[in-house]
Amino acid sequence: MEQDVAGAVAEATHLGQTTFWTFLGDVLVIFLFVMWFWLIITVMFDLFRRRDVGGGARVLWMIFMIVLPFIGVFFYLLTQGGGMADRETQRAEKAREHLREVVGYSVADEIEKLGKLKAAGTITGAEYDKLRAKLI
Repeated sequence: MEQDVAGAVAEATHLGQTTFWTFLGDVLVIFLFVMWFWLIITVMFDLFRRRDVGGGARVLWMIFMIVLPFIGVFFYLLTQGGGMADRETQRAEKAREHLREVVGYSVADEIEKLGKLKAAGTITGAEYDKLRAKLI
């Protein structure tokens, strides 16, 4: 009985033996797996948010990415990658402007606040000029 338990423990230990290098290999595989899904999701979001691509082209891209996922995603990145960054920048700018409208942010209000800070001596004239230039 004790031999059976000892044998089972030794066998379980042998199956679960992990070295530093196998751990690093597992971490690398998990990292690549997460990055692959992040890449697929990024490409899909870009494809479905685009206004310049029609429905038929979207369907063809999706079929290409489902049938040949690696080639499809990498080909999309090669052909459309430069525009992805521009479109994301434009979306972020639109979101920022929308938030400013909702919150009530205006450049004039910020310049007024900067003037008060300068008058109180909290910021210097050079800092005021630099921050004002950023706002304008």
